[in-house]
Amino acid sequence: MREREQVTPLELFFDLVFVLALTQCTALMASQPTWEGLAKGLLVLGVLWWSWTGYAWLTSVLDPEEGAVRLVIFTAMAAFLVAALAVPEAFDSLALLFAGAYGVVRVAHIALFMLASRDDPGLRQSVIGLACGTAVGVGLLVGASFFDGAAQGAIWAAALLLDSAGPFFFGAEGWKLVPSHFAERHGLIIIIALGESIVAIGVGSNTTVDAGVVAAAVLGVAVTGALWWLYFDVVALVVKRRLEQATAGRERNEMARDTYSYLHFPMVAGIVLLALGLKKTLAHVDDPLETVPAVAMLGGPALYLLAHVAARLRNIHTLNKQRLLCAVLLVALIPAGTHLPALATLAILAGVLVTLIGYETWLFAERRAELRHPPTG
Repeated sequence: MREREQVTPLELFFDLVFVLALTQCTALMASQPTWEGLAKGLLVLGVLWWSWTGYAWLTSVLDPEEGAVRLVIFTAMAAFLVAALAVPEAFDSLALLFAGAYGVVRVAHIALFMLASRDDPGLRQSVIGLACGTAVGVGLLVGASFFDGAAQGAIWAAALLLDSAGPFFFGAEGWKLVPSHFAERHGLIIIIALGESIVAIGVGSNTTVDAGVVAAAVLGVAVTGALWWLYFDVVALVVKRRLEQATAGRERNEMARDTYSYLHFPMVAGIVLLALGLKKTLAHVDDPLETVPAVAMLGGPALYLLAHVAARLRNIHTLNKQRLLCAVLLVALIPAGTHLPALATLAILAGVLVTLIGYETWLFAERRAELRHPPTG
């Protein structure tokens, strides 16, 4: 078990490759603003997310900056970069390249986990189970490269489902993790995803910077800032504390798997969908959004909030009614988003999220103060 609890510089360097992956997923959906394009983008994001979260587990038990380990990490980074570059054509001409590069990322991951588990039979058994799921997932992606259309999409979905379900069925007893490191690593990836939303504002603004574009940029920052607040003000603190308090072994591992590996994916996916909506909004602030971009703009933050609701249910066993209702409201507003100017839709989204933050700040003022400023001594 590694003793260092803070995220290392090499881990941050590795995560920068994920920035390109997020940007490419947004670009894939933006180039195909259809239901099919949306599905493709989310499938690619899911596959890349599962590979990234695997490294978050790995670096809890293995220092990535030690000896030859860093060379393997650099190799995985290069393969991850190639996979990210292939994302726009991952279902077309570069399907096999994507699958091959992704396979290298996963093989390096399993190889390093085998090294980390050489003196730990329980961890070794879990790694072998993960390796089986990885082999199935990579094999299916390679096979999918020889198909197209619905068959290809179905194989991709099967690959993601079978690979990510492996830890659920193979048990969680053997895994090891450092709670503070694990929580920090996932918090940083949320920040990276939010950064992609900011990038989308700049990329989307390909016209003259007029009053409408300035207003959209300001509102876009308000929305991404609200998503940051909704996670880091309390949620991140609560789930981290629950993870630290959980009994080491199966209880802690299952909590980490469910809360971080599984439920943080819809958070990241929601942010990426928002980035798509922001990109389309900045391009034409006065025109209504088409159906898919409107779904992305309002449905993305709704998905983000629903993941928060699920995380609270998993860890605190209570229902956050105001976030659930807010998510339902955003989904209900999607039809209006296809008729109102995109700038107006963005303003409504910002207003809803800011109102939610204000209400929760008032409602949980005492509990929030206890979490953010625990007594000392």
